[in-house]
Amino acid sequence: MDLAHSADPDYKQWMSQWTKLQKWVFQQRFFRENLKLGEGGETGRDNQMLEETFRRTGVSIMGKRMFDGGERFWPEEAPFHTPVFVLTHTVRKPWERPGGTTFYFVNNGVGSALGQARKAAGNKDIRIAGGADVIQQYLNAGVVDEFTIHYSPVFFGNGSPLFAGISKNISVKVKEAVPSKEVTHVTFEVEK
Repeated sequence: MDLAHSADPDYKQWMSQWTKLQKWVFQQRFFRENLKLGEGGETGRDNQMLEETFRRTGVSIMGKRMFDGGERFWPEEAPFHTPVFVLTHTVRKPWERPGGTTFYFVNNGVGSALGQARKAAGNKDIRIAGGADVIQQYLNAGVVDEFTIHYSPVFFGNGSPLFAGISKNISVKVKEAVPSKEVTHVTFEVEK
């Protein structure tokens, strides 16, 4: 799916595939409560991992493309409930949403966004939300301590390869792998 076709769920069957890819997260109680999707939901390890990540995160950083897609589809009360720094070339005033999310638009690079995020996060973690290019830039800058990838068994187009632009000098090791019926969570530790 590209943003030009985001309003057409039948384009390359993107909505059907995206729904399969995200099925596991929509079943979790914490996610359902956070997005006000109704009561119920699973409370097992998948749910605990989502809640733990949310509770320890004080700030998120994302790229403009990820923000553009989210701006179209997130509910009025965006799911972050923290400051979010958006890497972009577009100059824009901060966008405050109900529930504690304010999007700040950073026009002077990943270092500036990280510096602002560190000040805003206090003693909490900074989450690099994506997309692939933003994740690659922070990994290559040597500022990522660990990251988790949630692998769903869904074949979904070709997208942007997450590790295509990663420096060969970066080494990681598996810190934890947690399988479930719908997804496997793999947390990698960046060796320094």
